[in-house]
Amino acid sequence: MTQQNPSGDPITGWWTEAVIYQIYPRSFADSDGDGIGDLPGITARLDHLVDLGVDAVWLSPFYPSPQADAGYDVSDYRDVEPLFGRLPDADKLITEAHSRGLRVIVDLVPNHTSSAHPWFAAALAAAPGSPERARYVFRDGRGPAGEQPPNDWQSVFGGPAWTRVVDPDGQPGQWYLHLFDTGQPDLNWDNPEVRTEFLDILRFWLDRGVDGFRVDVAHGLVKQADLADWREPQEILSGREEEDKPRPPMWDQDGVHEIYREWRRVLDSYPGERILVAEAWVEPAERLARYVRPDEMHQAFNFEYLLASWTAPAQYAVITRSLEATDSVGAPTTWVLSNHDVVRHASRLGLPVGTPRPNGIGIGDPQPDAALGLRRARAATLLMLALPGSAYLYQGEELGLPEHTTMPDEARQDPTWARSGHTQRGRDGCRVPIPWEADAPSYGFGPTDASWLPQPAVWAEYALDRQRDVPGSTYEMYRTALRLRREYALGRSALRWRESGDAVLIFDNGGLTVLTNFGEAPVPLPAGAEVLHSSAPLTDDGAVPTDVTVWFRA
Repeated sequence: MTQQNPSGDPITGWWTEAVIYQIYPRSFADSDGDGIGDLPGITARLDHLVDLGVDAVWLSPFYPSPQADAGYDVSDYRDVEPLFGRLPDADKLITEAHSRGLRVIVDLVPNHTSSAHPWFAAALAAAPGSPERARYVFRDGRGPAGEQPPNDWQSVFGGPAWTRVVDPDGQPGQWYLHLFDTGQPDLNWDNPEVRTEFLDILRFWLDRGVDGFRVDVAHGLVKQADLADWREPQEILSGREEEDKPRPPMWDQDGVHEIYREWRRVLDSYPGERILVAEAWVEPAERLARYVRPDEMHQAFNFEYLLASWTAPAQYAVITRSLEATDSVGAPTTWVLSNHDVVRHASRLGLPVGTPRPNGIGIGDPQPDAALGLRRARAATLLMLALPGSAYLYQGEELGLPEHTTMPDEARQDPTWARSGHTQRGRDGCRVPIPWEADAPSYGFGPTDASWLPQPAVWAEYALDRQRDVPGSTYEMYRTALRLRREYALGRSALRWRESGDAVLIFDNGGLTVLTNFGEAPVPLPAGAEVLHSSAPLTDDGAVPTDVTVWFRA
C-alpha cells in the first residue's frame, strides 16, 4: 500500500511523514519551582526533542483557564495562562523551536469554552432567547416547571450533560449543555458569531508563527438539530459502529465538515504548510477518513489503532483498514499509542490481552505486569514507527514511563474522578510530571521538590540521565528508531505485507523488513538477515522472541 492522492500522485507535505511529540505543559518542565510546568521550562528542554529526533511538537492548552479540566476549559483564546508564563514566552518558544528545525502545533478547544469566559458570563446575565445565550446551547427544561433536563444526555466525565442556571432575578432558569465538565459549556456552532470568532482565533496564532492546530473534540462541534434522547452509554468512542447503528446525536455529525473546509481555506492562505489535526474519536475508519479529505484537515488521530488488541490479527486488521481508508481520500495515516487522555501503553499492554481499556488505574484495581507491559510497549512502538504515515509520541514514552497506578486517590484532580462518583479514576496517572534526573529534586522536573501530581518512587529508574547513552535503554531504542525511520524514509514509503497469521506479522517498507512476534515460540529470521534494530535482544541463535519487533534487511 502506498500513500497517494485519488489522482494517483504521491502525497507530499512535511506532515505526511512527521513524528510529532506531544507536550503536556503542566508536566514537562517547571522553570520556577512552583510544581507546575511552564512555557520557559519547555523552551529550556527543546534540545531534548532535537536529540530524540522528532520533527514537531504539539502543545496541550496553555491559555488562561480556571483549570477545571487542566486547561481544556479556556477563558481567553488569545493569551497565556499565568501559571504557564506570558504571551512573550509563547513567542519565544515558537522562535526557539523554529531555530532548531522544530515545528509547533498548538491545541485549539472549539467545542466548548470555560464557564469563566466573558461570553458565558454575558449569557448568564442575559435573558433566554438573547444573542448572548445564542452563542451556547441553552434550552428550556422538560416538566411542568422546566425542572428536568432538556434531554437524557450524559457527560463524558459522568453525570448529566445539562446544568440549570439561576436567572438574575434568583429564579431557576434554562439549562445549558456541557458534554464534559459543568465548567465547559458547549458552544453553538450554528451561530455565525461563533464561527467568525474562531476564524479570528486561528489567524491570531497563525500570525504568531504556529505551524498548525490540534483540534480538541473535532467530531463534537455540531449536534443533531433536535437534540434527540440517546439511551446508549456516553462515550467519546464506544467501539466499531455497525452499519445499521445510528450515530450518537452529539458526535460526528456531517455539519462539522463545512466548518473545517472554511478553516482549511484560512490555513492555506498562510505560507509554510500549516496543518489541522483532528482529535476525532470516530469509527469506522471510513468515517474518520472524511475529516482528512483534500479540502479539510491534514491529519486525524487513529484511535482505532490505539485501542486495537495486542494480537497479530487485530493489528493486521486495523493497519490494513486504516491505510485503505486514508488512501481513498489522499491523506496520510496518523498513528498514536499514548496521549494525555489514556492509560500509557507501557501499562495498558501489561494487562491481559482483551481487557477493556480502563479509564485510569488506581489503588485496589488490577495492576499491570510492568515488565510485560514495557516489553510489549517497546515492540508496539517499533511496529508503529515502521508504518507509513505520521506518528505521535507522548512525552515520557521515550523513557518507557508507565502509568502511575498507585497514586493516592486524594491526590487526583481529573474531574472524571468526582463526576463518576469515584468509580472512574480518570487520566491523572498518565499526566504525572516526567523525570529528567534520577537524583535531583522532583527528578529534575523543576528546581524544587514541588510537583502538582505526586511522582512515584520508581521514577528514578526511568529518568533520562539513567538512560542516555545506555545501550538497550528505551530512550536509545527510540533515538535509533527515529534515525532509521528518517534514513529509510519509512513515513513516505509503501507497505507490503509478507505474512499475517495468528502469531506473527511481517511486512516490507522502505527497503527493510519488519517482523513482530505475538506468539509464544521464537520466530527464526531468514538466512543472512542483517538486523538493524530490535525492541529486545534476540535469542542466542538469532530468533525473534515473543513480544519483540525487529527491523532487518534480508
